[in-house]
Amino acid sequence: MRLVFMGTPDFAVPSLRLLHHSGHDIAAVVTAPDRKRGRGQRVSPSPVKQYALTHGIPVTQPESLTDPAFVEQLRAFAADCFVIVAFRILPEDVFTIPPKGSFNLHASLLPKYRGAAPINWALMKGETESGVTTFFLRRKVDTGGMILQEAVRVHEDMTAGELHDVLADLGADVVRRTVELIEGGRAVPRPQDDSAATPAPKIFRETCAIPWEKSARDVHNHIRGLSPHPAAWTLHAGRQLQLLRSRLLEEDSAGTPGSVLDTSDGIRIQCGRGSIAILELKPEGRKGMKVEEYLRGYALSVGDVLVETTR
Repeated sequence: MRLVFMGTPDFAVPSLRLLHHSGHDIAAVVTAPDRKRGRGQRVSPSPVKQYALTHGIPVTQPESLTDPAFVEQLRAFAADCFVIVAFRILPEDVFTIPPKGSFNLHASLLPKYRGAAPINWALMKGETESGVTTFFLRRKVDTGGMILQEAVRVHEDMTAGELHDVLADLGADVVRRTVELIEGGRAVPRPQDDSAATPAPKIFRETCAIPWEKSARDVHNHIRGLSPHPAAWTLHAGRQLQLLRSRLLEEDSAGTPGSVLDTSDGIRIQCGRGSIAILELKPEGRKGMKVEEYLRGYALSVGDVLVETTR
């Protein structure tokens, strides 16, 4: 089947790769314009563009998805279907172009976690199951008829980065199967139950502040749900400290939320109820490190209190 693939980040690359290897005719890839990326802020192409260029697939990078020239370019590709994985919200004039429709891969079990950050919010909410869903696009975001779903179990220490990689690979296979169903005229969309929908809005810096007053389990979920990016943070001695990996502790504890209880074997922190152990962290302006390395180079003492904000 002749396809136009739309995507930008690493998450979309396995889907593009599998479609390409499956022998489908990928007329073009649509991806974000080159941006400044990484610590050096060098202008560089998106991961999807890098894959496309390496394999000789035409690439287009519109600044505006409503630009008439871009819309006409899409029509000229004469694709049967548009495949969207981790891209921008498409206007109706775009997603209605192909005769067999446009579908999106979403990193949740819809209708749960509709929105920009489904992986993060699923872990932050302590879900024990996640997955991917393909659905036909409609005007209202993430609400279209579902084509395929696949679920995975989530263990209590899995980070957002780890779940991201699992779902990217799982999603690629689901995208391939969805294309085959559409090509064979066997895709039968199922309506979503809007009453069961939950939001997964974009995450901002304030969202990432660690709520030490909550239970140890909630704090642990908050940390792993934001790791490694954008990363949960707290303050120590007025400087930001990002926490990347933690362990939920079973024993009871008492003290001021955010206070350091022990540094003899890692860093044990009191929460509103119970405590956690910090395993990996990232001081301001430094790379991430194991807790043992941090304790060798930074002053942190029993009784110190980590705080959520400067207020």
